[in-house]
Amino acid sequence: MADLFGGKGQLIVYHFMFGPNWTEGCPSCSLIADHFDGMLAHLAARDIQLVVVSRAPLAQIEAFKKRMGWQFKWVSAYANDFNHDYHVSFTKDEVAKGEMYYNYMNQKFPSEEAPGASVFYKDSIGTVFHTYSSFGRGLDMMLGVYNWTDISPKGRDEDGLTFPMAWVRHHDKYAGAQPVDPKQTYQQPIIANSDCCSGDKH
Repeated sequence: MADLFGGKGQLIVYHFMFGPNWTEGCPSCSLIADHFDGMLAHLAARDIQLVVVSRAPLAQIEAFKKRMGWQFKWVSAYANDFNHDYHVSFTKDEVAKGEMYYNYMNQKFPSEEAPGASVFYKDSIGTVFHTYSSFGRGLDMMLGVYNWTDISPKGRDEDGLTFPMAWVRHHDKYAGAQPVDPKQTYQQPIIANSDCCSGDKH
């Protein structure tokens, strides 16, 4: 954990929804990740390291990161409990039961992965403290695109959608895209191979 700080005293971890056998990362998490690269130099100037973490194996992460053209640091929690410990990844039993502990309460969630941000501080003797976490719509303030749409005449224009981010696509999928279906429900990204190890914590 201490190594993730990269010589900085503060660490922000973004929990990116990308399951162990998904073919690509979550479109909504990709929208927030599109904001990261331009901030890195500014955050570093304030003694902050930003790291993204997902449960997908590193090879899958690197391939998707290359496709999206991102440069930020992205690590895999495939072989450990990190995302489970911060309640942003759920076991098969939790998914089957249809209720999991997320965003400080037991609730239904439509995926085995959930978004979140966790913040840590490392003191002068190397002790690491967890200082902050935010989940779900609490992450909206980190979406610059929402801040800009909020000041436009139509605002977010999400009222008629089944779920607020139904319009979001990976940035390489907007060209020639079909109009947004207002009745579309959340669809977890496609599973690449059901025989692949799931990386679930048992």
